[in-house]
Amino acid sequence: MSTRGKPVSVSASEGAGIWLQKKLLEKSPVFSFFSCAARALSTVGSTASFDKNPQSKERGITLDLGFSSFTVPIPAHLKSSGKDRLQFTLVDCPGHASLIRTIIGGAQIIDLMMLVIDVTKGIQTQTAECLVIGEITCDTLVVALNKVDLLPEASRADKLAKLRARLQKTFEDTRFKGCPMIEVAAKPGGNDEQAAPLHMDSLIDALTSAVKMPQRHVDGDFVFAVDHCFAIKGQGTVLTGTVLSGRVKVGDTVEISTLQAQKKVKSMQMFRKPVQAASQGDRVGICVTQFDAASMERGLVSSPGAVLLMTAAIARVQKIKYYKQECKSKSKFHISLGHETVMATVNFFGADGETLKQREKLDNPGFHFDAVYAYQTHLLAQSKGPAAATAAATTA
Repeated sequence: MSTRGKPVSVSASEGAGIWLQKKLLEKSPVFSFFSCAARALSTVGSTASFDKNPQSKERGITLDLGFSSFTVPIPAHLKSSGKDRLQFTLVDCPGHASLIRTIIGGAQIIDLMMLVIDVTKGIQTQTAECLVIGEITCDTLVVALNKVDLLPEASRADKLAKLRARLQKTFEDTRFKGCPMIEVAAKPGGNDEQAAPLHMDSLIDALTSAVKMPQRHVDGDFVFAVDHCFAIKGQGTVLTGTVLSGRVKVGDTVEISTLQAQKKVKSMQMFRKPVQAASQGDRVGICVTQFDAASMERGLVSSPGAVLLMTAAIARVQKIKYYKQECKSKSKFHISLGHETVMATVNFFGADGETLKQREKLDNPGFHFDAVYAYQTHLLAQSKGPAAATAAATTA
């Protein structure tokens, strides 16, 4: 898809789109952490590569994606892997509602989400938005109830109990029912740099218990989601990001399809350690030469010919239950894919009644070229489940 001459890249590889990340030791597990608890966690293990935006440092909040990692002893339920240590790669996403596009980009490269809630404020707009995104992109949630130190000790237990009850009721209608909630204080005393975070060990234990071994595949085309791009004098341009599919090694030729440019991989690093290859799920920095860092901030890099550019697409869509208004055909929507967001006109289509009955029997709701789809003036609810249909989107 493209708009105003700026194309959005879509992988042509089967199943490419949202690949999740989690690996052991040198194959880094990736988890998303919203707000400042990620900073406290990284203090336990590492402080590398977090959001370096000047306003972020000045105001003490996250404005851009930040990345870091820490390791823990391998948990008992993963002993069969044969590894001794488990590495967590933190994806620190901004929590403010106005930065929702940045949150969407970060949420598409995770395995597990930690939702940080300010106990002095409870559920806010961005809390609900992050919960919706989490339901779309991952299966596991850990909730961190932050700033417990700001609650008066006399009423702290009662207030936390009430907040837990409200949250449990909220999670009942989601896939995260019964998720663990851990009380923490990421920065006790506010700006007091000497104060140690509270209950981080309990939070790390909860995250470790929630880890599941993912299935990784190195076959297929290499697709790499770039989230930062910068030049190093005398070395070249470094593209940092996450491998969504396939495998890449030093010396390979990669393509930036939006710029119609091909470059050779000069070197690679994973958290400041040189490596010769990277595969699906890895967080890596790729150095290329003769490439202007200013020409690309975020996007997709891939094997030559693996990523196509398009101005229209067919997709299965489902209405978010919290959105109460009608979704009408010919309306304009923001379409986000990875870190790219464009404006597109959407038309809805639904399968006829007979096709729906067959799909329900086969439990096969996907799009089929041999099926009959009727035009819908607005997104209609199906006979089972929430409103869902096939949409044809064309960029403005």
